[in-house]
Amino acid sequence: MKLILATALIVVGVLGLAYGGISYTHQKKDIDVGPIQVSHEQHDTLPIPPIVGGLCLAAGIALLTLGGRK
Repeated sequence: MKLILATALIVVGVLGLAYGGISYTHQKKDIDVGPIQVSHEQHDTLPIPPIVGGLCLAAGIALLTLGGRK
């Protein structure tokens, strides 16, 4: 479980530092009248400040290296 969490933190940290956020696309329905549907793709970005990206990256690396000790 710690390995999955550490990997997820590292990925989020790298994406946050490299791109400034995570972009995603979803369908938004505009009109739904009987069999006629009109929709469009909407692109959104979840902004991640650089300090949060760096903290996620550092926490993931720390969890990966120090998490295995017993």
